Formats: sequence, structure tokens, C-alpha cells
Amino acid sequence: MANFEELSQSVISGNLTKVKKLTQALIDEGVSPLDIINQGLIAGMSVVGARFKNGEMYVPEVLVAARSMSAGIELVKPLIAAKDMPSAGKVLLGTVKGDLHDIGKNLVGMMLESRGYTVINAGIDVSPEKFVQGIKEHQPDVLAMSALLTTTMLHMKDTIELLKEEGIKDQVKVIIGGAPISQDFADEVGADGFAPDAASAVDLCNRLLA
Repeated sequence: MANFEELSQSVISGNLTKVKKLTQALIDEGVSPLDIINQGLIAGMSVVGARFKNGEMYVPEVLVAARSMSAGIELVKPLIAAKDMPSAGKVLLGTVKGDLHDIGKNLVGMMLESRGYTVINAGIDVSPEKFVQGIKEHQPDVLAMSALLTTTMLHMKDTIELLKEEGIKDQVKVIIGGAPISQDFADEVGADGFAPDAASAVDLCNRLLA
């Protein structure tokens, strides 16, 4: 008899093979797909998020855990009608123009997905125009922009200015993050929030959409 606790532990330790095996076992036992996700997979990832925030786990370990969680969710997803898959909100995520860093951004995406958000990953080197196009197309609740270079962070301001010009700034909450970004900079460019790390980004989205 597979159990949720064992599945959570396997996610925390990032044991992909075991996560798949235990998830499949729970599916075969007829356990509710949403329970498998919430009480097994996401429960494990929540622990990972908390440990990461406290400095007890590091980026590589979190990525491995997130990957194993995603593998479990992929097995369960076909059993859930899209309407039953609860979404905490929709986030458009991207690294700004001229910046090719994506580890931090992808980590934010994985953490958000693990907390029930629908994530549209726009990728790296995303121009203000492309962000605007993405907002019009996907109608997200949150736009999350990342920059790791002081030279590219100003494109966050350009993007926010363009949102205002297009008259869609009020439709979406804008959050920013990355090594050179600070709360002062977020205030200066008119962002709705700043997060220093992936776990904080999830908390920030929860707060903004509460």
C-alpha cells in the first residue's frame, strides 16, 4: 500500500524513479488524483520550499525535487479534467531583453507550479513588446520578470512603461526579481512587488492575488 508520506519524502529527496513508482501505485489503488497531487507531491514540494527559504536546501537540490514532482504530476494529469485542476492563478514568466539567465527564473516557475499556479514561461531575452503580446494573448494575473545583470534590469522599467502606454498595466500585477534587484528599484520602476528568491516569489504572488 503506497502512502502519501512516502511519496512526499521521495519528492523531497528528488528520487524521480521512486516518485513515479509510488505515484503509479497510488493511481492503481484508485486514490483520488487530486489527493495524490496535494497530499503527496505538492506536500513534499512545500517542505522543499520552506527548507530552501531557510537556507537548508540549495538550488540544485530544489531543481531535482521539482523535477521529480513534475514527473509525478505528469502521470496524474491525464486523470484530471482540466476544469478540476485547481489553479491559484496564471503567471507569465520571463527573463528580460539582453539577459540569458534562466536557472532562477525556471526555479520560480517550478515553485509556482508546485503551488498550483499555471505558468507560461516566455523564456529568456524577452523584449517589452513580447511581454505585452504575452499578456494580451494569455491574460495572466501576474507578470514576473527576472534580470541578473545591472545592464538589463532597466528593461523591466521599459516593459512597465509599455504596459502603461498600451493601457494594460492595471490588468496584471508585475513582480520582479534577480540578483541586482531591490525593493527600492521595484518602487522606482513601478512594479507591484519584488522577491529575493523563488520561495518568496510564490509568497508574493499569493499575497498579491489574495
